[in-house]
Amino acid sequence: PEIVHIPKVLYQWPAVAGSPALGAAQNPYALEADRRAVEEHMARTERPARVEVTDGGHYRVVHVLERTPKVAIVIPTRDKVELLRACVDSIFAKTTYPDYEVVVVDNGSTGEETLEYLRQIQQEKRAKVIDYAAPFNYSAIVNHAVRQVSAEMLCLLNNDIEVITPQWLDEMVAHALRPEVGVVGGMLYYPDNTIQHAGVILGIGGVAGHVHGRLNMGSNGYLGRARVAHNLSAVTGACMMLRKQVFDEVEGMDESLPVAFNDIDFCIRIKRRGYYNVWTPHAELYHHESASRGLEDTPEKRTRFGLEADRMKRKWGHYLRNDPAYNPNLSLDSCQFELAFPPRDLRSRPAGFPSIPTPSNPSSIQGAVA
Repeated sequence: PEIVHIPKVLYQWPAVAGSPALGAAQNPYALEADRRAVEEHMARTERPARVEVTDGGHYRVVHVLERTPKVAIVIPTRDKVELLRACVDSIFAKTTYPDYEVVVVDNGSTGEETLEYLRQIQQEKRAKVIDYAAPFNYSAIVNHAVRQVSAEMLCLLNNDIEVITPQWLDEMVAHALRPEVGVVGGMLYYPDNTIQHAGVILGIGGVAGHVHGRLNMGSNGYLGRARVAHNLSAVTGACMMLRKQVFDEVEGMDESLPVAFNDIDFCIRIKRRGYYNVWTPHAELYHHESASRGLEDTPEKRTRFGLEADRMKRKWGHYLRNDPAYNPNLSLDSCQFELAFPPRDLRSRPAGFPSIPTPSNPSSIQGAVA
């Protein structure tokens, strides 16, 4: 039988003294019992991992990396050398993952300081520069770069990202190597230590929106979701990890979406292949959002943005209104999990997107605005 989600309150646990309804700390024995149950499940399913109880009383599954395949970190850029330098230098200085290469894709830089820096980083054995001499099209730039790398794993990274967590790549690779997983996203903060990206919900703002925006670093968010790795329909392309096999399977990014929503379209297509997309708070980075491309603040940019939004609505309208990772009792007018009144839809619904036919084992298959 098909598993469905019934989006109604079916039971309410009384909040009396000693009840878990008042918080996990009320029953520490239950936390340990639950931790063991999850760990035993991982052992039964032959997935090497340990399970930890976090400070917030949640659970973290730490997947053991039995191998460390090479990761190509693809960074599109044009001038703005101060951003690129901070990004690349933070990768080299902090990243603990042993096997990666930085692939900078230069989209027509002209500043002498930028060109000199590009010459410098090519002296680093873990870096190379690829030229893309055409008008800006993020999807085309990424596709162009991926065709020229041989690494098993891909990390798409904006040039305005800075590494915080030294194990960021270890964490994302550990999830992305799981055969059932498609795309993996991380926790991104603004420079003032508030949340910029803790996952994307389809339909918010019309197409898609980042949730938990502007909450302080360390906030639990809605029912702990900001501190727990979980499945989502989409994550931002500003920091995205996946197997190259999956990228090739969906034929890369849609070049008819040159700036906005290409990452969202990409994630939806991967999810429809039967994969899970995952967001983890345990890969933390700073994101100087829009510092490179700028804001959508001119008539030309607003027109282009509107056309791309319309294209997404025509292509994915049903999915944008029915994100399986978001309860229909919650509003599409808010990024903070506010209640919708009246609820958007109280009918039972499938637990995931309808999928196109795929083998039973996905591993056998060969922008939210960032």
